Amino acid sequence: MNNTPRLRSAYPSSPRSGNKDGGSGNSSGAWADDLPVKSGSPSLSADPFIPLDILDAPSQRFYVSAFYIALTAWRLFDYYRLVSEQTDSLWLFMKWVAIDGVFLYGLPALKVPWLEWSPTSMTVLFLLHASMNAVLMFRIPVYLLLKSRAQDQLDLIYMQIPLEAWLVALTKTLYDRELAVSERRVKPASLLRNSSLILGKQIIHILPEGSATLNSEQRPFCMNSREGTIFLPLRINQTIPILIELLRVDLDTNTNEIITIRSKEIKRLKRQAEKESGTKDASSPQVLRVPVKHTGLYRLQKVVDESNLEVQRQLSDTLVVPCPTASVKSVPKHKCMGRLSDFYLQVDATPPFKLKYSKVINREDQSNVLLNIVPENFNSPLVKQRMPGQLVKLDQGQQTDVSWARNQHMEIPVNETLGVIGGWRYSIDEVHDAFGNIANYTRNDETGYSRGHNIHHEQVFIVHEPPKIALSCNMETPLKVAKGEFITLPVHLSSTGTHRLDSNSNQYRISYTFTPEAEVTLKRNNVSVNTKEISIKDGSIGPRISEPGLYALISVSNEFCSGEIFQPSSCMLLNPPEPNLNIKSTKISDKCANSSIGLLLDLGLVGTPPFHVSYNIKREGKQSGSKETLESKVIKIDHMRTQLELKPSEEGQYTYEFLDIDDAVYPMRSIRDKNLIFHADVRPPASARFTDQNPKQLSCIQQSVAFYVIMSGEAPWTLEYEIAHGKKPDRRVIKNITDHRYELKTPKFTKGGEHLLSLLSVTDGLGCQVFLEQEAKVEVRHHKPEAAFGQLDGRWSIEALEGKTVSLPVRLTGDPPWTITYTHHESDHKALSTHTTLIKHANDVIKVGKPGIYIIKDVHDKSCPGSAGPESSQFRVSWLPRPSVQLADNSVVEVIGGKPYKRALCEEDQDALELSFTGISPFNLKYEVHGKPDHAPAFVSRKKETAGLNAASIRMDTSRSGLYEYKFLELDDQLYEHDRRTFEPLKILQTVYARPSASFVNARKTYSYCKEEAAGDEFIPVKLVGKPPFALEVGIRRHSTSRPEIVTIPHIETHNYNFQIPHLVLALGKHSVTIRKVQDGNGCQRVTEFDGPVVHVDVVDIPNISPLEAAVDFCVGDRISYTLSGTPPFNVFYTFAGADRKASVATTSFRRIAERPGDFTITGVSDKASTDACRSRINITKVIHELPSVRISKGRTAEVDIHEGSEAEILFEFGGTPPFEFTYTRSTNAAKGKSSVVLETKNEVSTEHSMSIKASEEGTYEVVSIRDRFCGFTSHRDERRSKQQLLTYK
Repeated sequence: MNNTPRLRSAYPSSPRSGNKDGGSGNSSGAWADDLPVKSGSPSLSADPFIPLDILDAPSQRFYVSAFYIALTAWRLFDYYRLVSEQTDSLWLFMKWVAIDGVFLYGLPALKVPWLEWSPTSMTVLFLLHASMNAVLMFRIPVYLLLKSRAQDQLDLIYMQIPLEAWLVALTKTLYDRELAVSERRVKPASLLRNSSLILGKQIIHILPEGSATLNSEQRPFCMNSREGTIFLPLRINQTIPILIELLRVDLDTNTNEIITIRSKEIKRLKRQAEKESGTKDASSPQVLRVPVKHTGLYRLQKVVDESNLEVQRQLSDTLVVPCPTASVKSVPKHKCMGRLSDFYLQVDATPPFKLKYSKVINREDQSNVLLNIVPENFNSPLVKQRMPGQLVKLDQGQQTDVSWARNQHMEIPVNETLGVIGGWRYSIDEVHDAFGNIANYTRNDETGYSRGHNIHHEQVFIVHEPPKIALSCNMETPLKVAKGEFITLPVHLSSTGTHRLDSNSNQYRISYTFTPEAEVTLKRNNVSVNTKEISIKDGSIGPRISEPGLYALISVSNEFCSGEIFQPSSCMLLNPPEPNLNIKSTKISDKCANSSIGLLLDLGLVGTPPFHVSYNIKREGKQSGSKETLESKVIKIDHMRTQLELKPSEEGQYTYEFLDIDDAVYPMRSIRDKNLIFHADVRPPASARFTDQNPKQLSCIQQSVAFYVIMSGEAPWTLEYEIAHGKKPDRRVIKNITDHRYELKTPKFTKGGEHLLSLLSVTDGLGCQVFLEQEAKVEVRHHKPEAAFGQLDGRWSIEALEGKTVSLPVRLTGDPPWTITYTHHESDHKALSTHTTLIKHANDVIKVGKPGIYIIKDVHDKSCPGSAGPESSQFRVSWLPRPSVQLADNSVVEVIGGKPYKRALCEEDQDALELSFTGISPFNLKYEVHGKPDHAPAFVSRKKETAGLNAASIRMDTSRSGLYEYKFLELDDQLYEHDRRTFEPLKILQTVYARPSASFVNARKTYSYCKEEAAGDEFIPVKLVGKPPFALEVGIRRHSTSRPEIVTIPHIETHNYNFQIPHLVLALGKHSVTIRKVQDGNGCQRVTEFDGPVVHVDVVDIPNISPLEAAVDFCVGDRISYTLSGTPPFNVFYTFAGADRKASVATTSFRRIAERPGDFTITGVSDKASTDACRSRINITKVIHELPSVRISKGRTAEVDIHEGSEAEILFEFGGTPPFEFTYTRSTNAAKGKSSVVLETKNEVSTEHSMSIKASEEGTYEVVSIRDRFCGFTSHRDERRSKQQLLTYK
């Protein structure tokens, strides 16, 4: 196709999108060189605005053309509105000039191929469109200039082109709707092709002979104790039976029985069937509900109709059996875990049947079980029928066996291991018999009878855990108890699974044996063994025993289960000997003093360790000579023998008396009767020791420490000690020490580090010297702690945000934690407060929240006091200033009544308020505008202004007149958020005057007068709004001139003014009066030169109207036409259906389509320039008749079944004015997917509104046309004639 030769005048081929190298072999330059390029036009190689690979060139041109067509349609629609509604011509002209300019001059920017025209071409096209817009919108007539020669002279003839008529005709072609007599647009086709005028059709079928079938749907039936009667469905078709015989075979005896239903009962059954079906048509199929009261096999034996002929019947058997039932053969509900459920489900039903039951364990684990149950050696014809619908064969003279249909009782065992403790529930859900009858025990059945679960349909088990028992003692660790005392046998009772006792069990039975201790070791057969049994409720409390011997568990059980014996199951009980004590004493002597310093006691014990022995220590007083008890002691002894060394630290005569003893079995008992009393005259040796076991202290430099030393022996004492630090120790001696508790103070330490204090020796008053090995450590700090403020940016000062917490850096030396005391001063160094704080880190901060000077006064670390640095002990804190707002110096504000007001101005004048800020930019200013407009509800507008510099300009609201108050409520800058406690709001008020307005009282009113009444001056009422005095400027323009005449009226003191039109401007034709400008006493003015109010003044002749047709009677869908004389447009006044209406007509032809019946009367007409006084008064009446209608079978599609030779009645119902002539057809009954064929066509005439005919032939009957006295209608398309022949009586 691309290689086809082209004419020289042909368009170049469209550029192809997506052309790649090596594609088709032709590069883009191969075809571009052949294109005819106009000189000066843009290069075609430039890429379009929309790439060609997205949208190819033909599509782009198509969319541009479619858009241009849409614009043209919109333009014609505006022109049609201009003609019909008399809209503003100037506005439409300006609108379309702007749209055409944007479209034509914007098209080259898209660079669409073939549409890239030069600017000169675009300008020419724009001027052509503008000229077309002027012709259309201003309705300028277009003339054609013709040349004519007559008598050797050349004459020029102007012929007007009917452009307006052509465009209106084109619009109506595209928009196929016409105005109806009710002044709404309707589609003529909807009136002429109204399918609802001919409705309904009747279809006649020739049916075969009648039939009867028993239970045609093969439904199952069963009978229970609640339902004494079952209704069997008997379907009859095309027959009226008078006798029905049913054959019944009894299920229990296999005997036959004939059930006869007579005519009377059949009529009752038919009435019931007709009531249920809602139809009494005997030809329609009906279902008779035949009642039966006994179970058995039923078969339709004979049906005789009203002609005494036997009706054809279909042989089928229907079984009515007892309804299936199921129950549970209950057993005791308490079971032990691991046992079998062991119960039975009892079913009574016709086999084979299905049984469904559910199992729930502890209300969580649920499962369903479905059982299919067939008895052994069971044979049923249900699965191998002899004939369709027949279950048995009835032989003459032989008895029919239906025993297989009888109910059978079966018990189905359920044996399942109960392996989970808790609640088990087995519930029967459903049972199905062989015929499909269902007994549901979980919901309501079809009869509405509730068959919910009850005790007969469920088996509940409570499964318990067997207990287990063991002893807490065994043979290796026997029980020990004092003679004659009782002890509880330590049994541990629990369950075998969860180790928790069964909460449902209230009592446990325990059996055990007892063998006396004397016979345990005997190896003979006749050892006496006693068996005992007890009952307990608490699993931790066993039997109480006291006799020594062997106890062994035999069994354990509760009220539900027997338990299991676990090891250890046997235990010995022993009675150990009572505790006793034997003591031997030896004196302890001092070699230096040659005296006794204490006693050494050797203790021998009898009993069960551990032992507790109590004794008293007494010493004889030095002055009174009597013995005083110093203390009582109790010692614990873990063995059978031990030694006790008694060495008192003070001199005196001591007495030791042993009082009581106990062991692990026996409680404390007295041993005073053994008189275990020992005496000792004690003189202890000299000694000295620190009171602390590990003496160690910390000390600061230039401080001393003290240690307490306990002295013993004969006073006075001499103590020798040394302090070692470095190479040379400092040895010192303290003499004449008389106190037993002595405070040893060291000298002040001048060097830091570790110092060792050692006790070397002590000498008592007898001269006995004892060397000592007691040591104490003293850790001396090297330096005192110091505290100072750190610097921030090299300074001991900071400027912070007001109210913020400031962290002052602190530098500390020493051991944490530190306690710092500092003071807060004002700028004049006056102390305000003193604070103490605890600091745990060497480089920490002190948080403060007030400005001023902070001075560190004192510091103390973990153990030592310190000092503050002289230069860095002070820190200054000050606040940054907060932002503020105020009026700029150039803002003109005057105070009225104590409130600041800005200069008043007129509505919609521009004004601004200048503000200045202090602080750090940017500033965020929030303010409210409280407006009270004159003609609107008050409002509050919240606004926000962000200023990047220290000045801002706020635009004033002048959109509506009223009083406005500006409240500047919140201000924040880069540093501070708004604080209403410190910010002082700024308020400014301003008055905005409303602009005056002027309007005609009767805006857009046309003051029309008849030509005879055109003389005289007319007044046009004008309403003025504003503050007097007013100045008014009015423009008066004739339609024949384009320049208006300006009339100025100054000093109008009232709000209502009657404008007097100058007499010279009123002539034959139309005038437009507009208000151009108005000004009030506030100096505000409103200019309404282009959109101001307008009224029209006309001087006209009287118009006239005449019908085009002399006929008076018309049909719905006909067009009623008139011709008008006068100046278009016209207003036609008429009445239709009792309502007065008014129609606007743009041409001299008035036509309306008759959409519904009624009297259509023209009462008057006025034209473009006339008024009501000039309106013509006429009375032209036309009568509109409705189209005739016909309905078959009440407008529905009815199907009638008849027998061969019978007849069916077809009813025709007519609407309209008689007489009626109609045509109907009989066609074949169409099969699915095929069309019918017309067999015959007939015409009938009826003088009434209804008519019936008899039909005996099969087919579809429907009307194709109808005609009454005035009108006619046919259902075939395009066959309605414009003029119908009217039917008349002869």
